[in-house]
Amino acid sequence: MKILRDTSLIFDRQMRLLLRNPVWVFVGVFQPVMYLLLFAPLLKRSLNVSSDAEAYRIFVPGLLVLLAIFGGLFQGFGMIAELRAGIIERSRVTPVSRLALLLGRSLRDVVSLLMQAVIITLLALLFDLRVFIGYVLLAYLMLALISLMTSALSYGVALIVKSEDALAPLMNTVAQPVLLLSGILLPMSLAPGWLQGVANWNPFSWAVDGTRALFRGDLGSPDVWQGLVIMAVLAILAVVWAAREFARSVR
Repeated sequence: MKILRDTSLIFDRQMRLLLRNPVWVFVGVFQPVMYLLLFAPLLKRSLNVSSDAEAYRIFVPGLLVLLAIFGGLFQGFGMIAELRAGIIERSRVTPVSRLALLLGRSLRDVVSLLMQAVIITLLALLFDLRVFIGYVLLAYLMLALISLMTSALSYGVALIVKSEDALAPLMNTVAQPVLLLSGILLPMSLAPGWLQGVANWNPFSWAVDGTRALFRGDLGSPDVWQGLVIMAVLAILAVVWAAREFARSVR
């Protein structure tokens, strides 16, 4: 199919650009590593759990979701740079599918996120985190859907605002309450009832709960499948919307 061939071409180009300067993968993972090393050791007493391993099974999934959300939402800055350089303008004369122009970039972001997630997970193993590899891979699928959704949204918004000065405060305004209400650092079960009620309307809280269920080995938990379904639906909607914005920009 043409869409698959076009997406593969764009993805290959974007990955070659990423691999030419892989330092950005490690720059993106620096802040989560600091949380892992300097914040997570405080959690055993704070969460009143019996071991560090149990604390990390709670904290690491939230940290990975944080990485997926935050990393995806700020991918739009690269799109604005491409707009300014005329790359998007020159795309008008190519026969490449407009959906592929978006998907190739977003899939690059997903791969970058998964590379960072692997680094975080391997470091957590040094702190006695133990989790079945199959459950980790399913958790990575959840992260991939989150990254696909947030990067597509960021690209779509970037095509609308066309300015870093507008994109930065907008993304921060959206990201802050979304992250706090998803229970990424501490489970929302510790929150008062009214805050838990508000968090239930945050789709990312379902993703965090589902990822935590996988890390504790509870594959049958409804949180897992509800989180995957919600993230898949939102990812599809975000890609469709962003692809339309992309099509308008390259007509």
